[in-house]
Amino acid sequence: MPTRNSVPPGHPFGADARCISCKILKNGIRAVLSKWGRRPRSTTSDEASELLGLVASAIHQAYFSTMPTVPVRPKVDPRIHSSLGRRLLELLRGEIVEGWRDIGVPDTELLPLLVAMERVRVTIQPNWAQSFAQQLSGADGLALLMDVAHDLRSPLTSILVLAETLQRGQSGTVTDVQRRQLGLIYTAALGLSSVASDIIEFTQGGDQLVDQEPSAFSVTAMLESVRDIVRPIAEEKHLTVRLLAPQNDQRLGHPVAVSRVLLNLTTNALKFTDEGYVEIEALETGEGGSHIQFAVRDSGRGIPPEKIATLFQPLRKESGRRGQLFSQTGLGLTICRKLCTAMKSDLKVESRIGWGTRFYFELDLPIMAVRRSGPHAKRNTPVHPVRNSGSHAPRGSGPLKRA
Repeated sequence: MPTRNSVPPGHPFGADARCISCKILKNGIRAVLSKWGRRPRSTTSDEASELLGLVASAIHQAYFSTMPTVPVRPKVDPRIHSSLGRRLLELLRGEIVEGWRDIGVPDTELLPLLVAMERVRVTIQPNWAQSFAQQLSGADGLALLMDVAHDLRSPLTSILVLAETLQRGQSGTVTDVQRRQLGLIYTAALGLSSVASDIIEFTQGGDQLVDQEPSAFSVTAMLESVRDIVRPIAEEKHLTVRLLAPQNDQRLGHPVAVSRVLLNLTTNALKFTDEGYVEIEALETGEGGSHIQFAVRDSGRGIPPEKIATLFQPLRKESGRRGQLFSQTGLGLTICRKLCTAMKSDLKVESRIGWGTRFYFELDLPIMAVRRSGPHAKRNTPVHPVRNSGSHAPRGSGPLKRA
């Protein structure tokens, strides 16, 4: 197998069959293009192929730099000085990292290639912020946001499952310190996964989770699922999560959307509560008990009155990070309000300094008769509010159980 130094560096990209760089880059390009048409874009596969060739040529040039220890910026085509060019570079990098072993190249060749990609990225970076803003305002803006969110959420879901599996001791004995560290990993991954879900739902209008027909579900099981997901956050901060379920448990509605709202509100409540508790309520209201008022109440610091008006504004700006009383971007609460609106409800908030904060909304959820196949009623298993949010269709997967 030829190495980098055994092939003359003067050939253009793709012109020498012996070149390891050409071989790896071509394989990565094929992998990127095979997935390109799966999501709607204004950039066609042919256009993406042309730009990927330009990106690969720049990487190829940097790969054969005679001074590998000096961060020389390669000359690149102006057309890849854009958010799309940078995006294609990142996609190409991801496919190469995942598939380079499949084509049988030496391990020693991967690092020089990654260094070359970084030099190209640095070359594109100065214009990235302006280009990214232009791209977001263009025809591919929503597709770009969705790409980023989808690419984030898939590995984050794996991290959530693995962290919880390890924390439960299924892979061996776990010490108290390791359990706490795994809880921190889980908490961070859950926060990032929720942000990714918020972005996907925001770009799709925020109400796709209620497009399906209503289904029967257990309110209690749904509340328990939300509590199980946020438990590592509560345990890390020594907070109590309390549940208050309705008397009539089986209901007809949109459990994925409801649990998504409750999960987002509960995560926020835990994040901005230093001591005390967070309570998730589902109280029957009105005659007949068909209406349920859902609420998430915390014993946190409370939100100043002048901040209440901006709570539901997406992408809001807040000065300073320490002492924040609520999420800085506002995407999560924006999605919560959109989902409530789609379910013909209104998300409201009450808060006082020193008392805490309470978000609440009311839904008409008809009572369902409990079907018994034996001596005990079978409780409906709720879908996972993170994994089944965004553009994913509900798969009926239940909550993660803890030992």
